[in-house]
Amino acid sequence: MNAVRWLLATMVLAAVAPLFAAHQADTRDISAPLPDWPHEFEGRPLLPVALTAGQKKFLGGFPGAAARFSDGERDILVRWVTRPTRRLHPAEDCYRGWGFDVAASKIRADRDGRRWRCFEVARDGVTRQVCEQIRDDEGTNYTDVSSWYWDATLQRTRGPWLVVTVASAATS
Repeated sequence: MNAVRWLLATMVLAAVAPLFAAHQADTRDISAPLPDWPHEFEGRPLLPVALTAGQKKFLGGFPGAAARFSDGERDILVRWVTRPTRRLHPAEDCYRGWGFDVAASKIRADRDGRRWRCFEVARDGVTRQVCEQIRDDEGTNYTDVSSWYWDATLQRTRGPWLVVTVASAATS
């Protein structure tokens, strides 16, 4: 009977060990230079906008870098993420935390066929549309933070990853 228990324990360890090894192996040097920020978005030039004090505080210790931009009509938060992290979470969670009513999200494709997770938020009579995606350095895109996290942790995708969150006037 002890041999059976030992065999089962060995099999469980063999199945689980790669998960821990993959998580430990992704140790990209955070101080390595990140790619430049985009200069345009969907053909429109981006103008830098200062992060708010709250955003700076929230992003403290974030594995990567963040910047905020405007294209004259939309507010665009851009983040480079250097390693798998639970500090990256869906924008819906942020908006709920800020007291917005958040509608169910839908997956939409842009004019280039890239998929985005989009949803509407409302507060104080103002409704905005928010869309978000995560892209790796090979062009793979994710609309779901959890899927990205597990692919990154298991090294099915390589960073740095570009996370773009766009807030604009609602179109409905």
